[in-house]
Amino acid sequence: MLVTNHVLSGAVIGAVVRRPISAFVVGVGSHFVLDSVPHWGKFGGGRRFFLVAVPDGLVGLAAMWIMTAIAPPDRRAAVFAGMAGAALPDLDKPSMVAFGRSPFPRAVNEFHVVIQREGSRRAHYEVAFALAFSCVALRLLRWRVGK
Repeated sequence: MLVTNHVLSGAVIGAVVRRPISAFVVGVGSHFVLDSVPHWGKFGGGRRFFLVAVPDGLVGLAAMWIMTAIAPPDRRAAVFAGMAGAALPDLDKPSMVAFGRSPFPRAVNEFHVVIQREGSRRAHYEVAFALAFSCVALRLLRWRVGK
């Protein structure tokens, strides 16, 4: 699953969960649930990987900024925590590129690999997830602003 979708799902979690620590923990758990759903991910290594990963990372950061900015002040920390937790397990990828190793224990890395349900012709799944998570997050955050 692209990190942008993990971030957007974390925004949904943070919009629903009231406590930042709880939102963070649920966000981390959601990462592994989403990675076990069929998704796009086998787009090759090397240059092709970076052609997807760099824009995805930048869009994910922009989504974090936008969702945090539009969250009501009383939900802002939980929304940010949910997004941070949901994105955290994917720190293994840039860490592998930059340092040649994952920051996580071997058991976590192995579990993360085993649960993946990636396919090369599933980019449309990523778009569908992004639209769904965006709509739900925006609806929840807009609804909460007026309450």
